[in-house]
Amino acid sequence: MAILLNVQTQYELEQFYYDEAACLDEARYTDWLALFAEDARYWVPVRQTRLTGQLDEEFTKPGEIALFDDDMGTLGIRVRKLQSAYAWGENPPSRTRHMYSNIRVTARDEDSLTVSMNFIFYRGYLAQDADWWVGRREDVLRPHEDSYKIARRHVFLDQTVILSKNMSHFF
Repeated sequence: MAILLNVQTQYELEQFYYDEAACLDEARYTDWLALFAEDARYWVPVRQTRLTGQLDEEFTKPGEIALFDDDMGTLGIRVRKLQSAYAWGENPPSRTRHMYSNIRVTARDEDSLTVSMNFIFYRGYLAQDADWWVGRREDVLRPHEDSYKIARRHVFLDQTVILSKNMSHFF
């Protein structure tokens, strides 16, 4: 269930995420990385098809296999690689669009907001390669100066089979 916010706070959250999308789509990865707290965790579990009574087992759990399980150190390594000439899967760079919707706060305490949203991510590469990613993100944001820092990001992809030729992008 969403927690009601005042219009100003909702607007600020949405602008924060739209600015994040611009950082990714404009390949400003250092600016994107600066949106994260020093103790941040970026986690993308593996999704498995399960029967109705087994939906609590649909995603792998923390500590189990994941597509990504990054801290700031590994996120920094991935960013530096994308900015180098050695990211072969991204040379020439992909064309991307990150689209977010249904941005809502699902929990709030004195130190943080838990924000849930849906996303669509498009990645075009060369003349014919195109990937579409759809899913849901859950972030924990901490207020920082006049904005926020991402303390935790969990990305839940709708796909169970990854057809992309590489996974060098960020959700």
